[in-house]
Amino acid sequence: MADIGENVAEGSRSPRNSPRRIDGELILLWTLPAAVIIWASAFFLFPGFMPPMSPTMSADQVAAFYRDAAALPEIRYSMIVFNWFGVCLVPILTLIVMQIRRMAHRTPIFSYAMLGCVAGGPALFLVANVCWLLAAFRPERSPELTQLLNDFAWITFTILVPFLIAQSVILAVAIYFDDQPRPIFSRWVAHFNLLVAAALTPAAFVGLSLSGPLAWDGVLSFWVKNVAIGVWVVVMGVVLGQAVYRERAEIQRRGAELDGA
Repeated sequence: MADIGENVAEGSRSPRNSPRRIDGELILLWTLPAAVIIWASAFFLFPGFMPPMSPTMSADQVAAFYRDAAALPEIRYSMIVFNWFGVCLVPILTLIVMQIRRMAHRTPIFSYAMLGCVAGGPALFLVANVCWLLAAFRPERSPELTQLLNDFAWITFTILVPFLIAQSVILAVAIYFDDQPRPIFSRWVAHFNLLVAAALTPAAFVGLSLSGPLAWDGVLSFWVKNVAIGVWVVVMGVVLGQAVYRERAEIQRRGAELDGA
């Protein structure tokens, strides 16, 4: 099968289409600061995160949390904002797929596999947000039902990490197999993604414990997971920007050479 990276490279030689494509990628890239601001705002606005709610809370305690008149608006607004964070992740993840397509592979399977992971994580993130919002939408309902929605939200929010692990591993493998003289991403980016995948792995076992480091409020399943995701977003945003601007410079240089010829 033809190298999909070669197809993109051939398209990049078109002086008319390539600048437009790069401009589109730059527009998507600059949605990242908005995503980071939205994430930080919603994270600190939701009273259930600072500190994280405990899985050992009784149904009455969970219901009391959502019935708190002071906290209720913060819960609702934070979940609405979190939904937009999930949407803002899609352009960034799509940019990663585009960079994988530019790599020198003999098969497009890496970009297709990455695209599948891109669809899974934000979708589950949305489900978790909706459950938190539903719990706060009618706080007067039965405490057992409120607890069920709260459990559903926390478990979904935490256990979606297999999609994130897979996309980190797929990206790392794609980088290792990119044998161009000047690869799209440096090798350290692959090492970094494997490290992030390892940091996220314990959160996949959140359903095994109500307390301790694996519980949804534990060190591994909450703090390590969320810090790893935050660092990944920032680091990948930086290296994506470098890759996109480097390609833009190369296209401008080729265009200048053609004009000079």
